[in-house]
Amino acid sequence: MEQMNGLVQSVMESAAEHELWAPHDTLIVAVSGGPDSVALLRILHEISRKWTPLKLVCAHVNHGFREESMEEAGFVRALAGELGIPFELAEFDIPSIAKSSGLGPEGTAREKRYEFLIETARRYGARAVALAHHADDQAETVLMRLLRGSGPSGLAGMRWKRTEKKVELIRPFLRINKTALIGLCQEQGYPYVLDASNLLTHYQRNAVRLELLPMLEKYNPKVKQSLLQLSEITGAEDEFMEANALECFEELVLAEHGKYTLQRAAFAAVPSALQRRLIKLILNYLSADALSPDFLKIEAVRRGTLQEHPTVWTLDLGGGLICVRQYDTIIFSSKPQQRQVSYTYRLSLPLSRLEIAEIGKAMTMTVLEKESFALQGEDLGKTSAWFDSRELAMPLTVRSRLPGDTIRVMGLNGSKKVKDIYIDDKIPSSERSRIPLVCDAAGNIVWIPGVRRSMHAAVGRHTASVLLLTLEELEKSEEA
Repeated sequence: MEQMNGLVQSVMESAAEHELWAPHDTLIVAVSGGPDSVALLRILHEISRKWTPLKLVCAHVNHGFREESMEEAGFVRALAGELGIPFELAEFDIPSIAKSSGLGPEGTAREKRYEFLIETARRYGARAVALAHHADDQAETVLMRLLRGSGPSGLAGMRWKRTEKKVELIRPFLRINKTALIGLCQEQGYPYVLDASNLLTHYQRNAVRLELLPMLEKYNPKVKQSLLQLSEITGAEDEFMEANALECFEELVLAEHGKYTLQRAAFAAVPSALQRRLIKLILNYLSADALSPDFLKIEAVRRGTLQEHPTVWTLDLGGGLICVRQYDTIIFSSKPQQRQVSYTYRLSLPLSRLEIAEIGKAMTMTVLEKESFALQGEDLGKTSAWFDSRELAMPLTVRSRLPGDTIRVMGLNGSKKVKDIYIDDKIPSSERSRIPLVCDAAGNIVWIPGVRRSMHAAVGRHTASVLLLTLEELEKSEEA
């Protein structure tokens, strides 16, 4: 009984440290029938009887892999009955389901198992699902992730608790090794079943446990303990860094309309470790169901943001996510960039107002006599322009831009490409399609609202009347 008391004390200390449960909580205990899960159910039952009142529910999944599966389900049902604990069973034909799932047998089994456990927790109003992963499992997990090239989050290994679909998954055994759990079952005479598939090395985890770890123990007999220490240290530091990344996100990132925007200068001032975490955090917010982005893609975004040139680029991050740099602005989005809108309208008197629905704007045209426009002065702002009404060839055309468009700008000998003007003025490519071009009857571009006015029909000393053009938002004009 001494070993039981020692393990109970260890589990209760871990539960208090990580807030795994509180008195009178309902816990779904996942029990396969092996020594680890049998020990978990027995220890939690002991705690609920003597120390902390808990309502336990025993849950078992028959994956349909082996002939012994039905017998194992019966064994676990009998164990729950012996302890007076409700029993829940799920039966799946995983080999058949796996053929169409695309996840393989192991992945399919895991998905269906967690789906059942979470659904059971919801039915019982349970706080959490208790899993029997132990210290040896943790060491194997850390080693497997190390081999895959995981960062700190991966090397932290399995967490004491995490939330999946609003249900907590808890692991009270992460500091207890498998030897102690088998020893408890043998000391107390608790029967359990053995899964022969745990000896098949074509499963990666089995190969790590049966082949790789024993080989590493020749170089360091305490390699498992070293891996556990690595997970403990990395886990705490990872939580600290995640908290800092969240603060950084709240300070630097603007989230609106399904996209996340940050400024290059502010990003460059952040340490590189936080830069990577900030990018990863943004991508997680964009698509919680997407696969975790790999180091190379995160680094491509980071380096592309910090470099001087090119200042405009688009990077496909997979999973429907993209990152766009527009000069000093970095935009993360799950939506494709807007396509070029195409429109052409005529504007001439007596029509004085034109609505351009494609871009949500309106163009107004007003004729002012010399005395009226002289009182207004020349500071019209960027959304208005005036022309000598006698010199401007009518009717006007208001249209979307076309490849090769050029404009004759005041003070410039010759024409300049509209595209080059946009680049010089650092106008983001996503905004260019929303800027209309105003052309005269001869097809000359006479005004790019907010950008440039051409040399055509300039207002001068001999101007008798002025044609005033103004571009405004549709919403504003409708409210007026």
